[in-house]
Amino acid sequence: MIITVFGASGQVGKQVVAQALAAGHTVRAFGRNVTDLIDADLHNEALIAIKGYVLDAADVADAVIGADAVISVLGGSFDGLDQTRSKGMQMIVQQMTQANVQRIAALGGLGILPDESGHYLLDGADYPKAYLPVGREHQAAYETLKASKLSWTFVCSPNILDRPFSGQYITKAEAAPIPNHYEINAGDLANCLLTSIVANTYTCQRVGISRL
Repeated sequence: MIITVFGASGQVGKQVVAQALAAGHTVRAFGRNVTDLIDADLHNEALIAIKGYVLDAADVADAVIGADAVISVLGGSFDGLDQTRSKGMQMIVQQMTQANVQRIAALGGLGILPDESGHYLLDGADYPKAYLPVGREHQAAYETLKASKLSWTFVCSPNILDRPFSGQYITKAEAAPIPNHYEINAGDLANCLLTSIVANTYTCQRVGISRL
């Protein structure tokens, strides 16, 4: 597969790129500082580094045209003020639609999962206020995907640990998994995103995830 990865130079993005290359996929690694990815460990003819800005239509179009799928692990400020996640998702969806690229898996936050009443967890009275700004950015990104005609998966991550793939994690559609330890390794999160693309699972669903 040809997979375009937005946010490729971030903590989870680097893991996605490495795992996708190891699995034999061609990776278009998109970001503003992707030249750092081309090191001794990741030197691979199947890795195409694309230096670009996710809010630039031409840059994003070049990255998605001809791709089989997209993985978005866009980051941004914790206070949500830069709107990279929400505006970036709008641009990605727009350019994927125009290029007729249908499959995307995207990274969001735990607060976008539904509670027992079907409302976002982040709307609950006990949801930590410090996480609301970034949570609203994830909400906007999710709602952009949900309103699109794309085949999407939205992985709602808890606290991300800077650790490699272990395979010791659990997922659940449209709910937090049980047990839920509110943590996930970056490598396992990358594996979940990549697996959902390759196996075409969790289509048009939110996904809860936790380490075991």
